[in-house]
Amino acid sequence: MKLLRGFLWLLGFQLLGHVVVELLSLPVSHAMAGLLLLLAWLLVKRRLNESVATASQALIPLLAMLIMPGVVGVFFVIDEFAGHWTAVMVALAVGTFLSVLTTLWLMWRFMPREAANMDERNPRA
Repeated sequence: MKLLRGFLWLLGFQLLGHVVVELLSLPVSHAMAGLLLLLAWLLVKRRLNESVATASQALIPLLAMLIMPGVVGVFFVIDEFAGHWTAVMVALAVGTFLSVLTTLWLMWRFMPREAANMDERNPRA
């Protein structure tokens, strides 16, 4: 039941993001607006909703499948990129680098210190 409740929370924020984007004519995807609203809600509450955490953990293994439709959709608009391949490649390289850098910073920021110290003492682990 906790998993279903978590999915309903996530879908509710996605729907709320859809409404906000449409009402304000924002140049942001509906899902991204919903995630930003969810982030704001979690920051205001200052604690993680257990149902949302359970649903989120269930979605992590499916992340590649959730990204796949957008990647496949590029093939339908491939002609739009003619003459812009340099910009596309630079954007992909810079975006990937910034994504990896952000992930590394977040790991350093939020990883428990005793786990980090244990890895330094035992390099085989």
